[in-house]
Amino acid sequence: MTLPLLYEKHGEIAVITFNRPEARNAISPEVACRLADAFADFATDDDLRVAILTGTGDRAFCSGGDLALTLPLMTGARTPETTWDRRLLAEPEVMARSALRDFELNKPLIAAINGACMAGGMETMLATDIRLAAEHATFALPEAKRAVIPFAGSLVRLPRQIHHCMAMEMLLTGDALDAEAAREAGLVNRVVPAAELMDHAWDLARRIAANGPVAVQQIKRTVLASSGRTLTEGYALEDAAKATVMATDDAREGPRAFMEKRTARFVGR
Repeated sequence: MTLPLLYEKHGEIAVITFNRPEARNAISPEVACRLADAFADFATDDDLRVAILTGTGDRAFCSGGDLALTLPLMTGARTPETTWDRRLLAEPEVMARSALRDFELNKPLIAAINGACMAGGMETMLATDIRLAAEHATFALPEAKRAVIPFAGSLVRLPRQIHHCMAMEMLLTGDALDAEAAREAGLVNRVVPAAELMDHAWDLARRIAANGPVAVQQIKRTVLASSGRTLTEGYALEDAAKATVMATDDAREGPRAFMEKRTARFVGR
């Protein structure tokens, strides 16, 4: 049986793949549940240090919520029919966690955007840390065109990640950006040929996974937690992160390996 969301572990690196190419990788109730479960497992598996999020095929990274399955279920226009439907309605934290909203994930997440990144797909992408886009990728939050709103974090996240006026234009018009415009806006790090997208994502993932895992996680945690706070509050969070990191075996191993001109052996403690 082909699963609509793939969650694979390759040593220290996880790969999460939207796998409904026939539906432009839209988020069905099953996909939302499986994605939420994958993020929860990734967060708690001590062997995993970084994850790549991508989609199957070359048409779409994720086109958002399935207009025939998920959205009618959430508005009450469709009654639950499957275990996945019932779980999505009974556990509101599932939909939030599938977009990494109200869920703390301190491990790095790389988005490899292989096509259209729309609506709920873009909302999840906004929760990632590093973003690579194929040349033909497009980005949009078209909810206003459907008389609804983005509700998985974009109204808060997008204006913090790109210029206010650009964010408002995307949100209020629902119009799409192409990959190069997204890069210029600061929405993605780099635009690469589609055939090289996953190679670039894997290269980044390996480089991050080779670093001290406690340091990496404390960097992400502190950056996210200090957003919107005063400098004094942010410095306090930074000091707490420093105390945590400097008390680890890895913090002693890193400088020692550098001095001894050898590859460091980080253990995550």
